[in-house]
Amino acid sequence: MQTREEVLAYGLSFPDTYQEAPFHDDNWQLVRVKGSKKAFLWTYEKDGYINLNVKTDPQWRDFWRNTYAAVLPAYHQNKEHWNTIILDGTIPENDIKRMIAESYDLVTDSPSKRIYEAVKKIPKGRVATYGQIAELAGDRKMARAVGNALHKNPDPDHVPCFRVVNAKGELSGAFAFGGAGAQEKLLLEDGVEVVNGRVDLKKYGI
Repeated sequence: MQTREEVLAYGLSFPDTYQEAPFHDDNWQLVRVKGSKKAFLWTYEKDGYINLNVKTDPQWRDFWRNTYAAVLPAYHQNKEHWNTIILDGTIPENDIKRMIAESYDLVTDSPSKRIYEAVKKIPKGRVATYGQIAELAGDRKMARAVGNALHKNPDPDHVPCFRVVNAKGELSGAFAFGGAGAQEKLLLEDGVEVVNGRVDLKKYGI
């Protein structure tokens, strides 16, 4: 991956993205996320090479800079949160793609996304409370948001929201998980015992 066209095509392969040249200068081509309009991939030519600016988690920022001489503190952006990648042929394509993907993930972060990722971590045969999921998602105060997010779960096959119960171990109402008895059925299939609509958190809680 050494051309701008390849990079932009990869950036545009992520959901809900679009390309823009916001500075009335075709040298700067950005890929943004629809809705928030946040850019996660900046491309421009500098000193004979195509350069990319990508957002980076501070935990990984220095790892990438120390691993590759062609990864530098970002040109023209916050150097704490952004890196510049120089496409000089020294960085494997997989790592370039990984850095772009990490940037997309950081820019598209949302409470609902963090909630779904937290729910995915509940092991089979275990349950978690709304408060625990809120805490895993970064803010214990948003337990109510957890409930709202789970009832709008876009991917129930991979986000096992039926493993979430209230602070007393009680199951959700009939409107969730496909109707009356659906959550209990899924939990039983998971190996979790349900007695009178309630799970023993001491036995099955994470």
